[in-house]
Amino acid sequence: MLSIEKTLNAWVQRWRERVDVPLRVCWAVGEGGARCWDLGRFETPRVTMTVRDVGALPALLAPSLDTLGEAYVEGRIDVDGDITDVLDVAHALVAAAREPQRAHGTLHRLVKAFTHNRSLDRASIQYHYDVSNDFYAEWLDPAMVYSCAYFENGDEDLAAAQRKKIDHILTKIRLQPGQTLLDIGCGWGALVMRAAQAYGARCVGITLSQAQYELARERVAAAGLADRVDIRLQDYRDLEGTFDRITSVGMFEHVGLKHLAEYFGIIRRHLAPDGWAMNHGITTTDAHDGETPDGGGRFIDKYVFPHGELPHISTVLRTMQEGGLEPFDVENLRRHYVLTLSHWSRTFEAKSERLRRLVPERIWRIWRVYLAGCAWAFEHDQISLFQVLCRPAGRSAHELPWSRRWMYAAAPGAAT
Repeated sequence: MLSIEKTLNAWVQRWRERVDVPLRVCWAVGEGGARCWDLGRFETPRVTMTVRDVGALPALLAPSLDTLGEAYVEGRIDVDGDITDVLDVAHALVAAAREPQRAHGTLHRLVKAFTHNRSLDRASIQYHYDVSNDFYAEWLDPAMVYSCAYFENGDEDLAAAQRKKIDHILTKIRLQPGQTLLDIGCGWGALVMRAAQAYGARCVGITLSQAQYELARERVAAAGLADRVDIRLQDYRDLEGTFDRITSVGMFEHVGLKHLAEYFGIIRRHLAPDGWAMNHGITTTDAHDGETPDGGGRFIDKYVFPHGELPHISTVLRTMQEGGLEPFDVENLRRHYVLTLSHWSRTFEAKSERLRRLVPERIWRIWRVYLAGCAWAFEHDQISLFQVLCRPAGRSAHELPWSRRWMYAAAPGAAT
């Protein structure tokens, strides 16, 4: 114990010299009660980190977002305090830890190149989305839309902003009554249900998540839309037929960097010659398609989205063109995702006790860190969110509207 205490005393002294953070660190390994140190020189501690296992020491001595996150998820440390303060303290520690390295050049981000196939992608999707429908329902909006909302004025509640997001997409693709719509990665069915109810479309939604598939079909049937909405448990590579409109919301992050051109090519192959498509997805802000810095990407890959890969928007546009689609309009919704994730994280925190009864403690910890951490990353421009509207390449330019005004008016043929 004396050697551990000596190590921790030295560690606290080094950190006090580097950074002033409102953090109290308590060592609670073994018997004899906890021994605590305050790292802040001037601030009163707002976050308490309690070390429960000696295996957490490497994360303290050389902190990164993935090592700290892993220590928390695996129960080696506990943290108490407002989750936003927890994230601020974690990032401050990580930034201070890498400070001496800056003189040696910019830290490189790892660029992953996973091999994707049907079985691997299905397993990855089901790992993330099949946690529990009841779990997701607790902190999502009533329609269970699990993607960036659209805050037209900034003061909408989450349910209204998610409905506006769906309408924003369906307006952009100029969805008309009687047209066919394919939604790749349909989640729990909110977009296709809205497209059928309010826009008069005939819809197909596909997902690889068994839990989403089952609940989406139940919701479609309960809404009396089974004759207009078909939910399928299907891989996008197994699609058949042609559709007037195609949407993909929060799905292409699972495709893989090496497969983006193929993915967009499949969309082009199934899109009618005069059709429109919309890709709504998360991107990295690293121009070389690198993962988020300081270990954040490694944590996400290990615990949240296995084999997920984020392209830069330039890569999205290039591979979209390679796939035979002309990017027509690009909109950055990064700040909208900051607000969306803040809503999710606040609700998650408010319902923590109930959520902990719905899933194992480890899962609860993963999602707690993930939601708050992503809000921080979007706020600080480490990741972004783009909607890209596109059409088959080679179409006449005279067929296109002259201004963007139509994207913000009622969609042609949309019901009120």
